[in-house]
Amino acid sequence: MRICVIGTGYVGLVAGACFADMGNNVICVDNDNDKLNLLSQGIVPIYEPLLDELVKSNLEKKRLKFTSDLENAVKESEICFIAVGTPQHEDGSANLHYVFEVAEQIAKSMNGHKIIVQKSTVPVGTIDKLKEIISENTKYSFDVISNPEFLKQGNAVDDFINPDRVIVGADSIESVKALKELYTPFFKTDDRFIVMDIKSAEMTKYVANSFLATKISFINEIANLCEKTGADIEKIRLGIISDSRIGNQFLYPGIGYGGSCFPKDVKAIIKTGDNNNCEMKILKSVDAVNTAQKKLFLEKIINKFGNDLSGKTFALWGLSYKPQTDDMRDAPSIGIVNGLLECGASVKAYDPRAIGTAKKIFADKINYASNSYIALKDADALLLLTEWNEFKRPDFDKMKLLMKSPVIFDGRNQYDCAELEQKEFEYYKIGK
Repeated sequence: MRICVIGTGYVGLVAGACFADMGNNVICVDNDNDKLNLLSQGIVPIYEPLLDELVKSNLEKKRLKFTSDLENAVKESEICFIAVGTPQHEDGSANLHYVFEVAEQIAKSMNGHKIIVQKSTVPVGTIDKLKEIISENTKYSFDVISNPEFLKQGNAVDDFINPDRVIVGADSIESVKALKELYTPFFKTDDRFIVMDIKSAEMTKYVANSFLATKISFINEIANLCEKTGADIEKIRLGIISDSRIGNQFLYPGIGYGGSCFPKDVKAIIKTGDNNNCEMKILKSVDAVNTAQKKLFLEKIINKFGNDLSGKTFALWGLSYKPQTDDMRDAPSIGIVNGLLECGASVKAYDPRAIGTAKKIFADKINYASNSYIALKDADALLLLTEWNEFKRPDFDKMKLLMKSPVIFDGRNQYDCAELEQKEFEYYKIGK
């Protein structure tokens, strides 16, 4: 099939590369010429496992190309995916400026019937507005479909190739058939291709992310209660996840969720509720708990060292909001670093992938280490903020020799209390 994907962020680039890998001819469109130059050489400017190999392979086979020429890309394609950003307004609502702008450009470029697929995360009712915009700017027939993405950063390529489900919201049987033909190579059974009405499809992405965020805030709130009562959140977690009705995913205590989806989507659905006179009380609490959780970790450090951290050096392991990505959007590390700096501390940070991203945020306000052990040199404490694999089994004896004082604040509960007590570390974790 002939496809264009407008937007080469995480969603658009992964979708374009994966569609091309299944034999489709894909044109990826963007207005960032510097990014396009890199991508056309097979250089992927974001870190996402397996994505660079996929882009290079399909460029070589001429099934994938990159361009800023949206008009020609639309004319050459049967299906046009909109995968541009929907940043958050200050009031929590989604900024749909780029989505509407692209819809108008598609309409003005059409040379026949097109299937237009909304891939970006958008609030309920957006497809209706897109239909209005397109109909005002073209004489040709078209269908607009909602096809929300459910990719996890750090596992996005595998998620796309082996999806849990593909959700399509449509009011045209023919367009559903076309999307099913496009996605069929990605799944073995039809029950993962779920067709529903457009508004339900638009809402599903927000509901899924909001529920997962709720699980995270729930376990964090229980962890905070454990610290007050003397219970151990790790033992409690094992006790509840053995219940098949509860399951074990997203029930790990920590320093709060971040990234490009959970914070934005929770706020967006809260705003949708406000706009429809339906207060989202649970999700407002989810958001509040998450905001507080990031501050509580900093409070642990201040309780140990005092409000004036002048002369203190803190080693940070991990800056990205999760492992297997260089993304730091809404990462807990940002608030923690800024809080330490405000108290006069020095920060020396290491992350396997996110150092480049961090330099854009912090510039020279902090020091950057080339590996985890260099970050520990003369540190008054280690703060573990991201659970990268290389941090899971460190050499504690070596760490103790490097550090000024053997103190660890573990924001991801990676280590064994008994082992660290035996090695005479002062160890602080979440929920104990």
